[in-house]
Amino acid sequence: MKKGHINVETENIFPIIKKFLYSDHEIFLRELVSNAVDASQKLKVLSKNGEYNKEVGDLKVEVLLDKEAKTLTIRDNGIGMTAEEIDKYINQIAFSGAEEFVQKYKDSDNKESIIGHFGLGFYSAFMVAEKVEIKTLGRYDDAKPVRWESNGTTEYTIEETEKESRGTDIILHINEESAEFLEEARISGILNKYCKFLPIPVIFGTRTEKIDDPSGEKDDDGNVKKIDNVVPDQINNPSPAWTKMPADLNQEDYTNFYRELYPMSMEDPLFHIHLNVDYPFNLTGILYFPRIKENVEIQKNKIQLYSNQVFITDNVEEIVPEFLTLLHGVIDSPDIPLNVSRSYLQSDSNVKKISSHITKKVADKLKQMFNKDRKDFEEKWPDLRIFSEYGMLSDDKFADKSKAFHLIESTDGKFYTAEEFKEEVKATQTDKDGKTVFLYTNSKEEQFNFVKAANDRGYKVLELQGPLASHWIQKMETTLENVSFARVDADTLDKLIQKDEEIPSKLSEKEQEELKPVFEGTVNKDMFKIQFESMSESEAPIVVTQPEFIRRMKEQQAVGGAGFMGAFPETYNMIVNSNHPKISSILEASGDERSQKAKQLTDLAMLAQGMLKGEELTNFVNRSIELV
Repeated sequence: MKKGHINVETENIFPIIKKFLYSDHEIFLRELVSNAVDASQKLKVLSKNGEYNKEVGDLKVEVLLDKEAKTLTIRDNGIGMTAEEIDKYINQIAFSGAEEFVQKYKDSDNKESIIGHFGLGFYSAFMVAEKVEIKTLGRYDDAKPVRWESNGTTEYTIEETEKESRGTDIILHINEESAEFLEEARISGILNKYCKFLPIPVIFGTRTEKIDDPSGEKDDDGNVKKIDNVVPDQINNPSPAWTKMPADLNQEDYTNFYRELYPMSMEDPLFHIHLNVDYPFNLTGILYFPRIKENVEIQKNKIQLYSNQVFITDNVEEIVPEFLTLLHGVIDSPDIPLNVSRSYLQSDSNVKKISSHITKKVADKLKQMFNKDRKDFEEKWPDLRIFSEYGMLSDDKFADKSKAFHLIESTDGKFYTAEEFKEEVKATQTDKDGKTVFLYTNSKEEQFNFVKAANDRGYKVLELQGPLASHWIQKMETTLENVSFARVDADTLDKLIQKDEEIPSKLSEKEQEELKPVFEGTVNKDMFKIQFESMSESEAPIVVTQPEFIRRMKEQQAVGGAGFMGAFPETYNMIVNSNHPKISSILEASGDERSQKAKQLTDLAMLAQGMLKGEELTNFVNRSIELV
């Protein structure tokens, strides 16, 4: 037996490692299983290179739980190690990495680092084990099996042992505080989280399957009876779809893989993008477009990040632009630094290249779909719109590319790009200052009267709705040349699209001043500003509007983005049509009749905007019945 003492200057190195990594303590199993997979992969390489001439056999990694003995074993039949290799890879390299780790982080609160970064993957075992054994047999003809043991101090022992098969067993004697890792369900959960797509079969426990009875005995229907057959349970798929070439996969393969990733998902995705790059960085993966509609927040954290098929995280906001986190799927890249702070990730050149590449691939895919089958693209648009809006608002490169495919829909159900719509309406909807006005509604049902009035004038109205609409409109006003947006109920049509010609007023200024206090008496003066305007006789006698700026700020405030301005008061304009006969008739009335007529017309305008409620609505109904 050989005993040794490792020369590490920092005292109590393992307690420090445990302290820094406690928040990620379950990753010990990922690290150890990944090491076992590496040992298997290395043997494959040596065999292909002719450096190993014996039978490789069926390579696999087994995770063995013994609750009674309080042990957890990770077993592989890979390259194995000799005593010299243990001394080199376990005692020397790992501990020099440990020294670096402690020196770098002893005064830091950073707990995001993963110890594999420092060659410490094996030593993650001591986060949960009071003692760790290694039993291993190297690949060489004259190799002798050896056993290494340490209790988490700087002392270790190496001795010869008995082991017939090539490979390594890592045996963890689980400590009392980590008893959770002796529970089958806990181990199964970790393996399913981190090891689901490792490239070597990973076995944990057994499962029961039905097979034909070997005796051939038949049931009453004449079919061979089925019996239970207990087999090793392989928890991973070593060849997931993203590791294959797109030419080798069909649509069913992609859909099945989506189901594998998200077994609880009720809907199939709209379409997918297969990523496959090996220069200037390595990147593979499959991204799926889910059916997003209005539900933005619930979609996030669905992209899974892998490094060589080892699961790392599903929080990828530092690696892809935020809007892309609405997508589902897998990204796999060994070129993303996994063990550094988020601020470092955001400035890493490889991460920036990968992020830009994914953004470009997504934009190119949408443009390709738009060009290939516009009708199909328009049918998918309700699910794509919010994603595209989000992308345009958060990523300038995507915004630039999206001009070619981002659609807006008019109230008559036709789709346009912004430039197409500008061409469509500029002849009729360009104001006296040369600006083309995009009229829009956020609900063609609720604002039916306003939409109809605009349509009757020959104007086209867009339907723009959703939580991002106001922010998107503001963005478009800064990027589209000589274009402004106005909601159809923001003002009268003549004010929304001002032309050179003016309609003369039938009421003099004196008559307007006489009527103004009558209308002020029908509403809350702090909320409503009364103003007379010269409009067509065919338009409504009174129109209630909310100024575009105030309403847009309130909408943006509701989804974040204008909070610094404080709460906006509820203020509206009550526009009285000075050319409508009903307004003239109020002027001709006197006393109570004048007030009643003004109140009835005011309530009608409020009703048109859905603002008449409670007692006011009841009084209006009763008054209307009496008038009938």
